[in-house]
Formats: sequence, C-alpha cells, structure tokens
Amino acid sequence: MSDSISEPPYDRVWNFSAGPSTLPVTVLEEVQRDLLNYKGHGMSVLEMSHRSKIYGQIISEAEATLRRVLSVPDNYSIIFLQGGGTGEFAASYLNLFASTAVREKQRKLGRQLSCDYLVTGSWSKGGLQEVQRLGGKPNVVLNGVVSAESGNVAYNSLPPVSEWKLGKPEETAFVYYCENETIHGVETPSNLVVDAVDPSVPIICDMSSNMLSRPVDIKRFGAIVAGAQKNMGPAGVTIAIVRKDLLERDDDPEAIRNLPSVLDWLYFDRAGSMPHTPPTFSIYVCGLVFKWVEKQGIEALHELREARSSLVYGEIDAHPEFFRGGVDRRYRSAMNIVFNLPTPELEAKFIAEAAEHNMVQLKGHRSLGGIRISLYNAVPLDGAKKFVSFMKQFYTQNHQ
Repeated sequence: MSDSISEPPYDRVWNFSAGPSTLPVTVLEEVQRDLLNYKGHGMSVLEMSHRSKIYGQIISEAEATLRRVLSVPDNYSIIFLQGGGTGEFAASYLNLFASTAVREKQRKLGRQLSCDYLVTGSWSKGGLQEVQRLGGKPNVVLNGVVSAESGNVAYNSLPPVSEWKLGKPEETAFVYYCENETIHGVETPSNLVVDAVDPSVPIICDMSSNMLSRPVDIKRFGAIVAGAQKNMGPAGVTIAIVRKDLLERDDDPEAIRNLPSVLDWLYFDRAGSMPHTPPTFSIYVCGLVFKWVEKQGIEALHELREARSSLVYGEIDAHPEFFRGGVDRRYRSAMNIVFNLPTPELEAKFIAEAAEHNMVQLKGHRSLGGIRISLYNAVPLDGAKKFVSFMKQFYTQNHQ
C-alpha cells in the first residue's frame, strides 16, 4: 500500500459504512471536548432540557446554519423530525393530502388524485409500497429498466424521459423520488426530474444519502426529506425542508384524521421542531456537521465527491471483467459504489483482506451481496486513494 496516503488519526479505521457513517474528526473532537461540560454550562447536552435557553440556542443555530449552507428560501420551513426516510414514506403522502392545495385540487377534479412514483431502487420502491398500504393511488412513472438478458426489472439505469409515464398535472398530487439509491448505487440527477415535471406539481425528494454533497436548487422542490445518518450527522434525526404553502390547512378535521402527530409536519413546524422531546444530542451533532460543511464550502464538497468517486470508478472501468459494476455510467452514484467480483469467494476474500488494511464496512447490502463502498462527505480523498490502491493490489494477486 502507498506510504504517501495519510491514515486516519486516533488509530481509527477507514469506515466506508453506508450508514450510520463516518463523521468529520473535528466534529467528534468538539463533541468529546464538550461532552462532560458543554461550553461551561456544567452539564452535557445529553443531560440538557430541550426547553432550556441553552438548548434553544443549539437547535436554532443548527437550523440557521443549514438554511445558509443550502440557501433555503424564506418560504420554506426546516423541520427536525424522527422516523428516518422510512417514516417520511408515509409522512410525505399524508401531509400532502392534508394540505389545502392538494385538497382543493382534488375537490376540483372530483375524485382521488394520484401520486407519481419514480422507482429507481429499493428505497423508492419502499415509498411506493407504503402509499399503496395507506390507500393511496400511486402511478408508477418508471420502475427501473427491463434487462435485455433476463427480461426482469433491474435497478441499474433509468429509461429515457420520453418513456416516463407521468400523470396529468391536474390529476396528480405530487411526484416522489429518491435521488440516491444506497443499495443499488443509482443516483438520479435532480435536474432530470425537475425539468420533466410540470411546475404546478410539487416534487417530494428523499435526499437521505446525498444531502450536503452538492448544491441544491431548493425552490424547485415542494419538499425534501432526509435521514441524517449518511451525510449530516448521527442516526436519530430526520430533516424535512417543506415549502410553506404545502403546510397550509383548512379547518376540516377530516384533513388530518389519518395523520398521526408524530408524522405531522405542521405540528412540528408550529412548535419549532419541539412539540415533545426531540433527539437533542443528535440534532446538536448535526448542527456541528452543518458548521463543518459551511467551513468546507458546498462547492468544494461537490468537487471532492466527484474526485473520490472518479478514482474508484476509474479502477472499476480499467478491469471490468474483474470489478463488475453493472450501473449505467450516466446514473452511477457518487455516494455508494457497488460492484461484484467473479465469485462470492473472491468477494469474501476482498472484504477480509481490506479489513487487514484498516478498511471496513465494505460488504454489499444483504439483498444484493457484492461490494459496496460509501463515500460520504467526511471521507477524505485519501480514503478513496487507499481503497483504489488496495483494489490494484488485489487485482494483481487474484485475476486470472
């Protein structure tokens, strides 16, 4: 392995977990420094009342920093929630159908509005299944691509926009998609979707695994939802950025009859994300990550994400018969890179030997197998270089 690559400090490993994922070392150092006595207040954030003035400042500053980093317009609310991206499968549907805008549109149509779903992998498929379970009327705009070899659906590409089956705008409540599929390693360019959808239809996007990795034009979305445990902080926090007109409700109790309070965006928004005890420590750490992102610069992190992924994909492309990456190059994820080796035995050997070189969490998702390396914001370029150096060595020793 190359001696020019800096190893992680404090005898830490190269952690390529898909989530919960590695955090910036400087953030962890600050957490450690203030763990027993936060800023001289005599207690840890872990022990602090969420109703205290000190914690009020922590959560307010976290929200303000995220608003600056992503240039979130004033007509959008930032809400700290719980339940992860999975909780937002239901929350997105239930909140949109409780909104005045969607209810009026439905009354005008005279029947139930449909919901457009772009199914590009396991997570968007989960969103589709949840709205079906809740009695929604989903319209599947696309469902992966049909494999020319097997005739089965494969989540490794997208069909051309001309083949998408978007609903009529006047009959559609919203469009839902997951921008980065962590399991299948597919990332959908946001402009591809927003340019295809009629501006009158709000777009709900799950950005759990690529949030803060590149600039986002927030105003083109109705709502963005994201679990924090990939790029934004520790597990336990979900963030929703919601256009405020979609939070407007009429007085009809039927509007929220099937909307639990724990999934109600407006309920949380009115209470400053604290209608009850929030995940205080996780939000605190997220706030520190937001400051770290602000210091790095979102454009610089975008350049870093492209540099990291280009290194790994370059090695995959150099030996495609050995490192078998099946994702369409146009939609390859910069966050989660998946590939297979010629045999399961070689994959097991690859993972075991990588661990000997201080690289962990490389086993593919249990539903697919293979290898997966996750390259989130806190992974420095040296992490990708270390991995590629190992790939080269492993190829030399094991290809036939």
